[in-house]
Amino acid sequence: MVIKLKYGNTNTYFVNGLLIDTDYAGTLSAFYKEIKKNGISLTDIKNVLVTHYHPDHMGLIGELTELGVKLLLTEHQLGYVHFSDEIFRREPHINFQPIDESKAIVVACEESRNFLCDMGIQGEIIPTKSHSGDGIAVILDDGNCFVGDLEPFEYIGAYENNTALQEDWALILSYAPAVIHYGHANEKVMR
Repeated sequence: MVIKLKYGNTNTYFVNGLLIDTDYAGTLSAFYKEIKKNGISLTDIKNVLVTHYHPDHMGLIGELTELGVKLLLTEHQLGYVHFSDEIFRREPHINFQPIDESKAIVVACEESRNFLCDMGIQGEIIPTKSHSGDGIAVILDDGNCFVGDLEPFEYIGAYENNTALQEDWALILSYAPAVIHYGHANEKVMR
């Protein structure tokens, strides 16, 4: 079951112990209220995965990992973990907690199915680098697909020269997703 958590500007999703994305730093109290409202306790969240390391998707990771949630990284995200640190340093009032990636679980996208299966989740993580070089999508066998800030599918025709975006969507669509969950837009029912 997918639970959408909305406590800021970014859609966060909870699926069987996995949190996909967070919001901006400084939103932890709003996050607590939202998970409580949805019947989720912090101990229910085993792992957190970020679709890409822009500030509005990873702002709470440092705080959540300090509270015992394990960060899940794909290999190609390793060089991007601190992408937003300088942005947050300019805003000391939000109390940003940097990420300690040495404590993260690192998996290759090709091995993600086995890792997710061990969590009781049927699906896999695929690279989608057209929005950001560290971008990923999570595609579940039940038809749910989480794409972060990937440009919405219905706008793809406006990007005829963006082959990376077209390739990302071709890969995603090859899984025949039923519902696309975006980081900022409403869900798109595909079938």
